[in-house]
Amino acid sequence: MDLILWRHAEAEPGHEGLPDLERALTPKGVKQARRMGKWLDSQLPENCRILASPAVRTVQTAEGLGRKYKTHAELVPGAAPEAILQAANWPAANQTVVIVGHQPTLGQVAALLLTGEPLDFEMKKAAAWWFVQRDAEDPASLYLKAVMAADLVVK
Repeated sequence: MDLILWRHAEAEPGHEGLPDLERALTPKGVKQARRMGKWLDSQLPENCRILASPAVRTVQTAEGLGRKYKTHAELVPGAAPEAILQAANWPAANQTVVIVGHQPTLGQVAALLLTGEPLDFEMKKAAAWWFVQRDAEDPASLYLKAVMAADLVVK
């Protein structure tokens, strides 16, 4: 199974009166989402499943991919790393899954996959971390295929 963790792009700061889930991308964030979305689109199989947090900033990031996606209530800010893996059906899914979510949870998911502990790994805005587990029954078949930052994608 392939699992891509994609952190939302740059969002406007939170402030009094603006619920966290309603924070939108900045103009820079929109560009980051489009740039990373274009790169991901060129790499992903056609039949991949894309799940996004219902937060406005993650939905806008997912839209940068230009493919159909579904929002998933379990992917909200502060979700447990295990909830992310469960939503993706890791490692048993029979298709590639892209999760568009939040920090620190996505960094904790990456750490959990790589170390067995939900440590606070830093995941930059709009970055994508691509994991592959060749055999769902063999944790030793897990590897990190790619880490891509939005500023490294050719414009």
